[in-house]
Amino acid sequence: MLKTFSIGGVHPHGNKLSAGQPIVKAAIPAKVAILLGQHIGAPAKPIVNKGDTVKVGQKIAEPGGFVSAAIHSSVSGKVSKIDNIIDASGYSKPAIFIDVEGDEWLESIDRSDTLVKECTLTPEEINKKVTEMGIVGLGGACFPTQVKLSPPPAFKPECVVINGAECEPYLTADHRLMLEHAPEIVVGVSILMKSMRVNKAYIGVENNKPDAIAALENAAKDFSGIEIVPLKMKYPQGGEKQLIQAITNKYVGSGALPISTGALVQNVGTAFAVYEAVQKNKPLFERVVTVTGKSVKQPGNFLARIGTPIQQLIDACGGLPEDTGKIISGGPMMGKALVNTEVPTAKGTSGITILNKKDAMRGEPMPCIRCAKCVSACPMGLEPYLMAQLAEHAEFERLEKEDIMDCLSCGACQFTCPANRPLLDYISLGKARVGAIIRARSTKK
Repeated sequence: MLKTFSIGGVHPHGNKLSAGQPIVKAAIPAKVAILLGQHIGAPAKPIVNKGDTVKVGQKIAEPGGFVSAAIHSSVSGKVSKIDNIIDASGYSKPAIFIDVEGDEWLESIDRSDTLVKECTLTPEEINKKVTEMGIVGLGGACFPTQVKLSPPPAFKPECVVINGAECEPYLTADHRLMLEHAPEIVVGVSILMKSMRVNKAYIGVENNKPDAIAALENAAKDFSGIEIVPLKMKYPQGGEKQLIQAITNKYVGSGALPISTGALVQNVGTAFAVYEAVQKNKPLFERVVTVTGKSVKQPGNFLARIGTPIQQLIDACGGLPEDTGKIISGGPMMGKALVNTEVPTAKGTSGITILNKKDAMRGEPMPCIRCAKCVSACPMGLEPYLMAQLAEHAEFERLEKEDIMDCLSCGACQFTCPANRPLLDYISLGKARVGAIIRARSTKK
């Protein structure tokens, strides 16, 4: 019987239009803008200046704190300026702008396709390498990986759980990565196991990707302790708490860290990046990005350099369709609508979803009919209708008591609402305000 989480969930149509398209190297842009804040935590601090010449893979910004990540150049050329640019969230953020000149890589990077299975580094050396190479979680949250690999002493790691669910509609970057780089992913998983000093790992993949499951099973047969777990199709299967429960049958308590269950969760893209960092000495300066949509002429999966303008990737798929209603960074459930197409790709850019006007149109909101579908859909067992009402009326103390900070912002509630209520909009507003109140309170202590 296929495994899945037990509370809530919805079944949006997959629309995996680009699943059959192999990964193609995107053209190197003429200019890149590399954001300094591509991760959860403090933005990185630039260590280059205007006029400096840089190579591919060269560190250009160092971590700005414990929860931060290094940034490396994705191109070779000259730093033209350090200035602000609009990011995927619509905010003006600092970035390093580089004019591209050729494609000269650091000589220390192993560019061969030879698979390197054996890792000779100690757990401490692995963590140091992951830190140096700027690895972050590539499932969306972009949490610095070295922080996850150093859990608080109170928690004892028992296993590594790898997220290959890719439950977000339209996106296929992880699917193609599992198909085309299964051996590297499995080695990356073994490195994560060594880092955490555990002898068991699970790779969870939804059963709409039988080819990826087969590829991973074949790659893992020579490694002890790595199990491929087929999962039932259900959104949001890729959430950390949902994935842990589906695979290990352990629940993450309200406000608790996922590691409290003994499970370290990483995305398949992160496992691949760890392999490249540790075995190939390659920093995280490029990633697979899906560009897709029902009206897109040639949906595809691109290995794109960080900082590439999104417009360039759209052009590579035949250009922006005439009936475009919305351009989303990510997928339609948890992605963010873009304000323009000059937004640069970042480490967390998993895809660009172009919705036509019909699919992008929101239905007219109507009064809540008390059907409780949003409650049934919530994978965290919350009451979305209530939290939305409390946020609308600025009752933030009550919102905190209703555990709004446990919300995943997955959008399952809004997806299932027959009255077209903007539930997630209000909940996101409330979550931001309650989070600010909690931070202010902790600062005063």
